[in-house]
Amino acid sequence: MTERRRGEPLTPAERSLRARLAVHTSWAQTTDRSARTAPARRAAVQRFERQVDPDGRLKPAERTRRAEQAMRAHMAGLALRSAQTRRRRKAS
Repeated sequence: MTERRRGEPLTPAERSLRARLAVHTSWAQTTDRSARTAPARRAAVQRFERQVDPDGRLKPAERTRRAEQAMRAHMAGLALRSAQTRRRRKAS
């Protein structure tokens, strides 16, 4: 096996491995996983709230209820597409 010289470009597989190494190292050093992902969760909720109430006319409780349903519908759609893809792959 030959050593890679500094500045030499990485192959796509090597880039992928390097990225995986970095993400696992980062998560291993994270003490509060929930706090780390909180901004992303907040952004997702806000996205669905804007989707169901773009003009901000609904009462907060109703907006939240509808946003939760929109998020569940989105997740159900992802699950459906995933199942269809698995079925197609299995058939081929």
